[in-house]
Amino acid sequence: MTLPHSGRPDTDDVRAEDERELLEAVVPLEHAGRRFDQALADLFPDFSRSRLTSWIKSGEALLDGAEAKPKQALRGGETVTVWVTPSIETTAEPEAIALDLRHADDEVIVLNKPAGLVVHPGAGNPRGTLVNALLHFDPKLAELPRAGIVHRLDKDTSGLLVAAKHDAAHQALSAAFSVHAIERIYSAIALGCPRPAVGTIDAPLARAADRIRMAVVDEDSGRPDLRRAVTHYRAVEIYGRGRAKLAGDALASLLDCTLETGRTHQIRVHLASIGHPLIGDPAYGRGPGLSGLRPGEPVADRAIAAVAGFRRQALHARVLGFEHPVSGEALRFEAEPPEDFKTLREALAAL
Repeated sequence: MTLPHSGRPDTDDVRAEDERELLEAVVPLEHAGRRFDQALADLFPDFSRSRLTSWIKSGEALLDGAEAKPKQALRGGETVTVWVTPSIETTAEPEAIALDLRHADDEVIVLNKPAGLVVHPGAGNPRGTLVNALLHFDPKLAELPRAGIVHRLDKDTSGLLVAAKHDAAHQALSAAFSVHAIERIYSAIALGCPRPAVGTIDAPLARAADRIRMAVVDEDSGRPDLRRAVTHYRAVEIYGRGRAKLAGDALASLLDCTLETGRTHQIRVHLASIGHPLIGDPAYGRGPGLSGLRPGEPVADRAIAAVAGFRRQALHARVLGFEHPVSGEALRFEAEPPEDFKTLREALAAL
């Protein structure tokens, strides 16, 4: 089943902060002597050769972490990394995957996505995605771009998403995202606690030097990929105050993060940029965990184990609010974090 293109340009705010997916592969030794673009087509057959070539030229397809020419000859054994924006023309088939529905009417669907569920099919994730699940839930969604999905969450971020059920609703919701008229509040557990405990991070983002992650950049850099990004945060709970190495510091904190814009990895990058990365974040985290916490007492050992065992970014899209695209009614939904998030929070709260 092929999902149609809407014909409307995407904006960064219509796309969720975690839209892109990183794909990796190793060039087989038998590909020695082949061109980069030819090998890429073999490694990622779900994408057209023209699209793959465009990614090589734009620097989104890298060879051993560096840009390369499409015709560059390979020796075999190189690592290929590709940043993929999931295509709204991706072939997808319905699959009976359980959905945690929070609201459904004739215009919209609101659901609570579990951590570990990829939103859109792509190379490496052709099945078992949210799109496959939605097409099973309502086959008519195949008539809409991305099966009606208006925004995204990263695979390992849990929480609320909205999808449209017809084109007029899709256009209205997309427009609301583009003018920042959607309420989005995330629960995040970060190392340490920002100072002040309530604040705003207004720092533009662009692709990092490794071309894989995102980074805060100077707004005067002239980077063509620079995008304004604003995150408002508030410390809700502060953990381990008095146990940290420095007086007055905290070991960790539960934050409410409200998105004013929605850029790729925005919350994750912003918090890491001020020295408070999310616990478990594989891309932007740092260090051994709860710095300064000494093992040997039950509550400390439990907290250390909880942090060490948390294998994804501690981020959950808890609140989603928007104006109904047809009735105009103000809708607001809230979903409690999943059990792994709660377990981590409880272990830290005991400090």
